Amino acid sequence: MTDLTSLTIAEARAGLASKSFTATELTDAHLAAMEAARLLNAYILETPDRAREMAKAADARIAKGEGGPLAGIPLGIKDLFATRDIRTTACSKILGDFKPPYESTITSQLWRDGAVLLGKLNNDEFAMGSSNETSCFGPVVNPWRREGSNTHLVPGGSSGGSASAVAASLCMGATATDTGGSIRQPAAFTATVGIKPTYGRCSRWGIVAFASSLDQAGPIARTVRDSAILMRSMAGHDPKDTTSVDIAVPDYEASIGKSVKGMRIGIPKEYRLDGMPAEIEKLWKDGADWLKAAGAELVEVSLPHTKYALPAYYIVAPAEASSNLARYDGVRYGLREGGRNIIDMYESTRAAGFGAEVRRRVMIGTYVLSAGYYDAYYLRAQKVRTLIKKDFEDCFAKGVNAILTPATPSAAFGVGEKGGADPVEMYLNDIFTVTVNMAGLPGIAVPSGMDAQGLPLGLQLIGRPFDEETLFSLGEVIEQAAGRFTPSKWW
Repeated sequence: MTDLTSLTIAEARAGLASKSFTATELTDAHLAAMEAARLLNAYILETPDRAREMAKAADARIAKGEGGPLAGIPLGIKDLFATRDIRTTACSKILGDFKPPYESTITSQLWRDGAVLLGKLNNDEFAMGSSNETSCFGPVVNPWRREGSNTHLVPGGSSGGSASAVAASLCMGATATDTGGSIRQPAAFTATVGIKPTYGRCSRWGIVAFASSLDQAGPIARTVRDSAILMRSMAGHDPKDTTSVDIAVPDYEASIGKSVKGMRIGIPKEYRLDGMPAEIEKLWKDGADWLKAAGAELVEVSLPHTKYALPAYYIVAPAEASSNLARYDGVRYGLREGGRNIIDMYESTRAAGFGAEVRRRVMIGTYVLSAGYYDAYYLRAQKVRTLIKKDFEDCFAKGVNAILTPATPSAAFGVGEKGGADPVEMYLNDIFTVTVNMAGLPGIAVPSGMDAQGLPLGLQLIGRPFDEETLFSLGEVIEQAAGRFTPSKWW
C-alpha cells in the first residue's frame, strides 16, 4: 500500500470512497508519523483518542454513503482556534491549561464535514511572530534543511506548526491564521500552499484575537486543490461574527484547471526592492512567464503607498493587540500570580504570562493609543491604510484580475538567526504580505522554486475582494509549471 501520509486530500478522498483504505487506517498512519516527528515540535498537543473516535465515526458514515466533503481527512488545528474541552492556549503561558467550553466556528464546520482532529499545532505566542520562535512551547523546526547543513531552520510564523506539519506529512491539511502574512510566509518557507481569504470570508468567532481588523483564518495544504477543498468547508457567513460577510461560498475546487487566458496580471514596480536577492527576482520573472504562457496578459502596475505599509501595520496591529489582550488579567481564566492587591496581581500575572515579543507589542500599542500620540500615530496609520486599499482598488478598476509578487524576501533562515538584537529585522519578513491584510484582500502563496541552498521559495498572488476562485486558478498554473517540492526525511 502507498504510504498513506504522502497522499493529498483529493487522493485520500478518492481512496476512502473506493474503500482502498479506511479513515481509521489513514488516521493511524498520521498518528504514527506524528510520534516519529516530535523533534519538529509542530504539535503541542496530540489527541489520538479523539482522532480514532472521529475516524471510526467517519468510517461508519462513509459505509452508509453519508460521508461529508472531508469525511475521514486528518487535520491539525492551530492552537489559536478554540476546541471544546481540548486545551487551547494561543501558545502563551497566560492561558495556562485553558479548556474552552465552546468550539470555534471554523473547526465546528470542519467536524460537520467529517474531518478528524489529530491535535493542536504550535504557533507564535498570540500569533505575534514571523518565525514560530515566540511560542511558550519552544520553536517549531522546519522539515527542510539547507544542502549539506544540519542547522535547524524556522518554518516561518505565526502558523509555523501548521506549515511544518503539512510539509512533513504529519497531517493532510491544517487551519492557520494570517494577520500580516502568517499563512503565506510559512507556506513559502515550507513549500506548502497557503491562502489568506478576503477579510470577512471566514468567521473569526472562537479564534484567539490578535488584531481584529486584520486577522483572517485560512488553510495550509500541500496542493492548490487541497487548499480549495479546505476553503470550501472553512468559509461562510457566521451571525456570531459581525465582520463575517453574508455571501454565497462558491465551489472553489471547480476553479482548479479553469483557463486563465485573457486574465490581466499586475506586476507592481514598488515590490522591486533595493538589494532583493537575484534568485527572488528570477523566481518572480519565472512566475510571470508561466502565467503568460498560459494565456494571461502581464501589465506593470503601481502601488505607490506600499513603502508605508510595514510601518503603518506595526502601529495598527499592536494598537489592536493591546486592546484585545487587556482581557488577560488573571481574574477570569488562565494563569494567576499572587499580589498584595489587584493591581499588583494584574502586573505579576502579565509579567509572568506574556513573552517578550507580546509585551513589546502591547507596550507599542498602548503608547500609540495614548493621549497626545493617538492622532500622531494611530490616526495617521489608519489614513495610510485607506490609501493602500485605494492603490489596489485603482489597479482592479483598470481591469487587473490579480497581482503577482514574491511571497517572502528570502528562503527560511536558521532558528535564532534573526531578530535577537533588532526586532525590526524580523518584522521585515512581512514586507510583501502586510499590504494584503491592510487592504483586506485575498492572497495565496504557492511553492515556485528553490534557492541555491536547496530551500523552497514561493510566489504570492493577490486577488480582488471575494475572488479567491481566480487565485486558485492562477495558483494551479504556477503549481503545474513549477512542480511540487517535498523535503528529504531526516527527523
